[in-house]
Amino acid sequence: MATGKVRPRRSKGPVVAVTGAAFGAGRLLAARLAERAAQADEVGSGHKVRKVVAIDGHRGDVPGVTWRVVDIRDPLLSNRLSDVDVIVHADLEYSPELDPRERRTHNVRGAQTVVTAAAAARVRRVILVTSAMVYGAGPDNEVPLNEDAPLLAEADTGIAGDFLEIEDLAASAPITHPGLEVTVVRPATIVGPGIDTVMTRHFEAPRLLSVKGSTPAWQFCHIEDLAAALEVVVVSGVTGPVAVTCEGWLGSDEVSEITGKRSFELPAAVTFGMAQRLHRLGMTPAPATDLHYVTYPWVVDAARLRAAGWKPAYDNATALRVLMDESAGRHAVVGRRVGGKEATMATAAGATVAAIGAAAAIRRARKRRR
Repeated sequence: MATGKVRPRRSKGPVVAVTGAAFGAGRLLAARLAERAAQADEVGSGHKVRKVVAIDGHRGDVPGVTWRVVDIRDPLLSNRLSDVDVIVHADLEYSPELDPRERRTHNVRGAQTVVTAAAAARVRRVILVTSAMVYGAGPDNEVPLNEDAPLLAEADTGIAGDFLEIEDLAASAPITHPGLEVTVVRPATIVGPGIDTVMTRHFEAPRLLSVKGSTPAWQFCHIEDLAAALEVVVVSGVTGPVAVTCEGWLGSDEVSEITGKRSFELPAAVTFGMAQRLHRLGMTPAPATDLHYVTYPWVVDAARLRAAGWKPAYDNATALRVLMDESAGRHAVVGRRVGGKEATMATAAGATVAAIGAAAAIRRARKRRR
């Protein structure tokens, strides 16, 4: 009878690739999966990850992964996925500072290339990160929305338009590429280190904009919770659409108490008309429809993750405090960062003063940068 040491059984789980693995949620996810893969080597196949492939345009600092440096928009991406079973596409651009055409090219073409390359390499499952913004924000939205609610966002030049195109790609992929399973993951307003979006900039204003007659409801998703949720989607086989959110939501009074900021209220027609005019003049980075997401509710219930046993580590109040800590010292007007004195001018009560103040503040900030 053999008495030699028995070698631990190697995991029979999937090889998982993660795009955007050098930063943000992709980096956090790659690290979590690498730790799970190491545990699987020690204790067997129950942990369901055999190997982690980290994909990015440059090598990151996550240990225990196989780095493959490649642009996600490169048609030769398929050559780097030959041994991959599941790919999580988390390489997205959110920043309002990025040119909208450049941002859309990165986001949409990147997702298209990932799906096409995955199909060519016989990857069996693609997980695409989009956003709960695809549900649209409106005064008549149910609170909370069901994950299967219709997608009512505006297909314009805003960031939600990027996500809608990716969602269209996800819906058509199984038809275009039979046998390919595609899951979409839709986080709420993401917060955490390095996150810079139209929504986070809303909280950089000295006072918070609200629309007469609306009942805002704020919901957040910490970037660490997004990474944890993506891990569950990978290893538990959760199918989508999958919402990722803190439980519940915050009303205006709770937001004011946490942020220490009062709101100022304008009629909807004035608010969105002003924002669209400033956007057309190139003075604000986002179209008026993006303001819907800071004035109207788009709360969603993360039922599928909850059923899989996932629970966020952050609640909405804690996530908002993280956002406020991250944005300390920054000042923004309608999504455009300006100096503190100019931002205070722009939030003076009254529609005319607000519009003129915002335009003047942005013009002065631009002149100083020249």
